[in-house]
Amino acid sequence: MSFPSNRILSGIQPTGNLHLGNYLGAMKNWVAMQNDYECLFCIVDLHAITVWPDLGEIAQSSREVAAGMIASGIDPEQSALFIQSHVPAHAQLAWVFNCVARLGWLNRMTQFKDKAGKNKEKASSGLMVYPNLMAADILVYKASHVPTGEDQKQHLELARDIAQKFNVDTGKEVFPLPNPVIQGPGTRVMSLRDGQRKMSKSDTSDMTRINLTDTADEIADKIKRAKTDPEVLPDKATGLAERPEASNLINIYAALADRSVDDVVAEFAGQGFGAFKPKLAALAVSVLTPIASRMTELLADPAELDRLLARGADKANDIANPVLAEAYEAIGFSTTGIKR
Repeated sequence: MSFPSNRILSGIQPTGNLHLGNYLGAMKNWVAMQNDYECLFCIVDLHAITVWPDLGEIAQSSREVAAGMIASGIDPEQSALFIQSHVPAHAQLAWVFNCVARLGWLNRMTQFKDKAGKNKEKASSGLMVYPNLMAADILVYKASHVPTGEDQKQHLELARDIAQKFNVDTGKEVFPLPNPVIQGPGTRVMSLRDGQRKMSKSDTSDMTRINLTDTADEIADKIKRAKTDPEVLPDKATGLAERPEASNLINIYAALADRSVDDVVAEFAGQGFGAFKPKLAALAVSVLTPIASRMTELLADPAELDRLLARGADKANDIANPVLAEAYEAIGFSTTGIKR
């Protein structure tokens, strides 16, 4: 059986403000992929409730994420941009995968251990099995590639294991084995206050991140106050190996400028952060403030955003429903109730 060879699926949670890490680690790369792949981009609200959120805010947060994605360059006419819960096949296939995946596989997922912490017994069952939902997100479209950070590679490997076990158990080649796409120096953007922690929406201090809605003055101030070290910048990228904060800022510059880390290091070799930070701030302002402005315009018309998301859901349902029906048929379920 032939599978799609250039179909991308990726998603982002509607929890809190979008920040520089979301842009450089995901959305900027997604924009570039639109010309080379058939792209589906999903706002994963089902994943957002694995850690019970403030109820009643998810719909608006989903609009904000959609606005950020469009403002960053995602074209809802060219790509399918939609909300996960608007495509029921995600949850339906996830239940099937709950019955395919083994508990031993899930127990090895490091992100569950990190998020559950010492209160594992109090964590929701959804947090335990959400890698199965992630597998369904990918496989319900028979995606060939998944843009992912290093921290999510383990979940993609699980999706491949689930696909293979389903195919073997049913004797039908229903699902492909998707491949990761990991790109660019900005894939993993770290906190501005701690170069060994990932930039996060959930960090209590707003100074740890640059939000996509920050003003030019806020961006410049956060970069000015970003943690560094007293040494000058090296003449080779290898000189950043034991300097996490310096490495983070250089990576951010390289990703924003579409340049290699080696190239950036060569330009600023021997200079201190007093010279480098203003250049980084000017670059960040030039890239990010137009995004903030466009987000404001989009959020001023929520009905239009909802219309674009509904169209994206229609596109996604048209692909997902036949795949769900194929999976159900392989199991032996009736498919008369699936809208195709």
